[in-house]
Amino acid sequence: MATEKDTKQSSSGLDFHLHPLVLLNVSDHHTRAQANLQDASQPPPRVLGCLLGQQTGRVVDVSNSFEFVYEATPTGLVINEGLLAKKTEQYKQVFPKLDIVGWYATGEEIQDDDMAIHRKVMELNESPVFLLFHTQQSIVRKDLPVSLYESELHVMEDRPSFHFVQAKFTVETSEAERIGVNQVAKVHATGNPTGTDQLAAHLTAIQSALKMLSGRIGILYQHIQHMQNGQVPHDHALLRQASSLLRSLPAMESKQFKQEYIMEYSDAMLSLMMSTVTKGLYNVNEVVDKFNMAYDRLGRRRTPM
Repeated sequence: MATEKDTKQSSSGLDFHLHPLVLLNVSDHHTRAQANLQDASQPPPRVLGCLLGQQTGRVVDVSNSFEFVYEATPTGLVINEGLLAKKTEQYKQVFPKLDIVGWYATGEEIQDDDMAIHRKVMELNESPVFLLFHTQQSIVRKDLPVSLYESELHVMEDRPSFHFVQAKFTVETSEAERIGVNQVAKVHATGNPTGTDQLAAHLTAIQSALKMLSGRIGILYQHIQHMQNGQVPHDHALLRQASSLLRSLPAMESKQFKQEYIMEYSDAMLSLMMSTVTKGLYNVNEVVDKFNMAYDRLGRRRTPM
């Protein structure tokens, strides 16, 4: 086994861009394999999969992945090549621009069988990349639990052989991926896919915060009024804090703010009206369908034989 400290750095000069969808797929694959264990005390099995992406010049974009089906034999791991070819063809039909750019596995270190699997993937891509997803939690680790490796041909003891070299990567996200990752991060234990619970909790928290802010402002306003009326002694420190707080608020009397506010308000009201109209049309459509069904049955009963 080779550790990260023993692995040399890559000298290929390729720039790897890793998308969050790949990390979510690998994590989900590992979680499902661990949840399907009959004995929870057993270590989770190692999961393997294929990386999909595209290469443009010196930039390799890894954007998707799917799972390997393999069998452990005394000689090593044997990948189901028939299923691999079928899945590759299916993905090619849906995503014609994506090609196999490498493979992934879970574990803390590179295993002895990894180079054999890497050679098998080299039949599909001459220079694949290997993503190692670390599943052990570490308090010391501050970066993502992911390592990326390339293979280089080195001559050792007068014998040429392939060796893994570590490559640097950057995480690149699109707007759709950022929204999806944010939604996944806020999923409750109930696993509601519609996001209704999350939205309701968010709006409830905002409403509670606004109520609390309104109450505190009301108390401060009454206290300052009592100071002006002479009911309570003047607290100059409190007045200075209130004045500083008011001055720190943004000025919202500008023409640009009014235009943007009116535009956003109009868009929100238009969306609300469209949803109301859509719901009303749906209810009317249901009533019409029920009326047609009842009228059709009634007409059939009155038809003479």
